[in-house]
Amino acid sequence: MAKSKKGLKQQRINIKNKRASFDYEFIDTFTAGIVLTGTEIKSIRAGKASLVDTYCYFIAGEIWVKNMYVAQYLQGSYNNHVERRERKLLLNKKEMRSLEADAKNPGFTIVPVRLFINDKGLAKLEIALAKGKKEFDKRQTMKEKEDRMEMDRARRF
Repeated sequence: MAKSKKGLKQQRINIKNKRASFDYEFIDTFTAGIVLTGTEIKSIRAGKASLVDTYCYFIAGEIWVKNMYVAQYLQGSYNNHVERRERKLLLNKKEMRSLEADAKNPGFTIVPVRLFINDKGLAKLEIALAKGKKEFDKRQTMKEKEDRMEMDRARRF
């Protein structure tokens, strides 16, 4: 646990998209900022967000994340946000151009992998250029995971 400036313990926010690593093979990863409203960042800091079924796409040279769930803030009153709205991501122009060119190739997509709060208190989204896995690739991944678990069990005893 990290301590904040006031001396209070601050929990680390690290929301992962576990399904993405099972369904996709990651080619390249990027860390992007997110454009959020006040109640959205408060909900993320409370850990009330999910990356299930999210994906990224380009519109007019800008990258957007769709279907990211951020729960409504309990004390938000009439200022609350829509839970599953589209949110703009912030990347360098060079990164955006290369990512857009790579994503246009067939079989490639951009998936959010991890949502976290950095040391400065800003929400960041780790996205990955990914290629979909075939069924046999998924079985191979499951087999490797089971083998690692068995080796860890054997080491404990």
